[in-house]
Amino acid sequence: MLPHEEQRTVKWFLIFFYIIMLGYDFFYYYFLPVHVKHVEGGLPSNFWYLNYIVLFLLIPVIFYLIKTNKQFWVKYVFFISYLLTAFTVDIVSFYHSDRTYSSGNVVEVFLIFTLPIFLNKKYFWIVSLGVLVKYVLTAIILNNTYLILPIILFAVISVLSLFLLVRFQGYVRAIKISYDKQLEGMVKGVIATLELKDPYTRGHSERVASYALLLAREIDKLSKEEQKSFYYACLLHDIGKVHIPDHILMKPERLTKEEFEIIKSHPSVGAEAVKDVEGIQDSICVIRSHHERWDGKGYPDQLKGEEIPLLARVTTIADAFDAMTSSRSYRAAMPVEEAYQRIIDGEGSQFDPTLLEEFKKVFPAWVEFHKKYPWTKQWELPKEVEL
Repeated sequence: MLPHEEQRTVKWFLIFFYIIMLGYDFFYYYFLPVHVKHVEGGLPSNFWYLNYIVLFLLIPVIFYLIKTNKQFWVKYVFFISYLLTAFTVDIVSFYHSDRTYSSGNVVEVFLIFTLPIFLNKKYFWIVSLGVLVKYVLTAIILNNTYLILPIILFAVISVLSLFLLVRFQGYVRAIKISYDKQLEGMVKGVIATLELKDPYTRGHSERVASYALLLAREIDKLSKEEQKSFYYACLLHDIGKVHIPDHILMKPERLTKEEFEIIKSHPSVGAEAVKDVEGIQDSICVIRSHHERWDGKGYPDQLKGEEIPLLARVTTIADAFDAMTSSRSYRAAMPVEEAYQRIIDGEGSQFDPTLLEEFKKVFPAWVEFHKKYPWTKQWELPKEVEL
């Protein structure tokens, strides 16, 4: 699930969870006894308030996880905290109590029914098995055979929920494959158009994207979906050059100051052109900032140091390496060893010093890719980037 979709799903899930839980407790322990059964209402014990205390203490934790782009963990943290608290409160409140424990909160049914919306089998098994184990242990500890009914009910609901989850995952997978093929076709078309304008850059976008992906995997901070978004953005990193006049783009002599200013506009123009394309929005910084420098002397925004997005810093190294190791209209390609040394020499000025340590580790893989690259082939998505 995409990060923004995960965040939206979690938000509405939590809103309904709090409403259902508080509403059910109010109805079951206050409204029903007083207005229907005409007996005194009230919670089973004062310890019951621990449920509400824990759930409301979780709110700032949830905000923190979302703010730090860890919304994927919200549902796990929330469910495990709820389950452990609810189990403890149930046991303490009803053990050796005059009141009979018949069932938990109806919110647990809501938990099982909403499992398919997260499209995550791991989360499904944690929740469904967690709720079932809670009721089995409660029945054993409280010696309550009546709880066999809720256990059977939750087992049946879990099976139905699993069927829905499998179907939803199938639909989403089909849509995802279709969209990826469309996005791949669009990227191919854009790259082909760019290479028609500048034949000397044929394959440049693909090589940069492959080098950058190898380096990004070395730093190990991107999920599979983020790697794919990053790869597509790298393929399109020079898309802004489409608007540059051919006589400037193909000029074999040194550019004038005015001509270079036109060249420098391509990152911002390219980022603006594809800003609304779903699938690369999270990596749009690659297109805008791949010509920024660590010392702040780059363009278009003169960002400095860690002001430059990490993915753009990765792409900068890959872009520079391929530019040096491939032929241009004004010079021949240099050996990979010389390009390597020039990049190392750019530590702290053009390139991120920390990333260069990772670059040193991945450089042999870059050399291997460079040797095996079929320089006359047509562009295609490499096998390591699975759709």
